[in-house]
Amino acid sequence: MGFLDTLKAKLNPAKEKVSGLAQQHGDKIDQGLEKAAKVVDDKTKGKYSDKIQQGTDKAKGALDKLSGPGDKDGGTPPSPPAGS
Repeated sequence: MGFLDTLKAKLNPAKEKVSGLAQQHGDKIDQGLEKAAKVVDDKTKGKYSDKIQQGTDKAKGALDKLSGPGDKDGGTPPSPPAGS
């Protein structure tokens, strides 16, 4: 087992915990991101609005990724269609 495999194995429980917290508190995190973005945008007087919005969108995307597919369909991937 290589160094990266060992590291991944040790970090997996932390990833699972963070994923669970993201699922439980995703709405609060979204609200916090929006509030922080608004404060920063107000402080910069709109000069960096586009960059702030991009950063907020990326953070929300990362949150969605952490939350996993469990939000949408219970976490089970769709089965492939029956082929011929």
